[in-house]
Amino acid sequence: MTRANELANVLTEIDDPQMMKRFMNEIFTPAEIQDMALRWRLMNLLHEGTPQRTIAKRLGISLCKITRGSKVLKSRNSAVKKILIQLKGVSHASREKTRKPSRPQRVLR
Repeated sequence: MTRANELANVLTEIDDPQMMKRFMNEIFTPAEIQDMALRWRLMNLLHEGTPQRTIAKRLGISLCKITRGSKVLKSRNSAVKKILIQLKGVSHASREKTRKPSRPQRVLR
């Protein structure tokens, strides 16, 4: 097993968000965590349909980095895209549950 596979297996075993945060803070430098968070934000913005030049200006990153992210999302088997779709579905479902019931519509006769 490669070290990258071993790390992936360890990450998949951590199911507590606080433990994951502690693990990340212990194994990665603050700069590495910041870089991963920036890349995740970039992927979110691309997935939402934000134009690349807007992302570059907003995040202060190069168009090359954004183009790489765009290619990842366009890839047929993109894990990032699959995860973003799942997260958006969960987010949408939780908003639906917390939304106040709407008033019954009045029927005009």
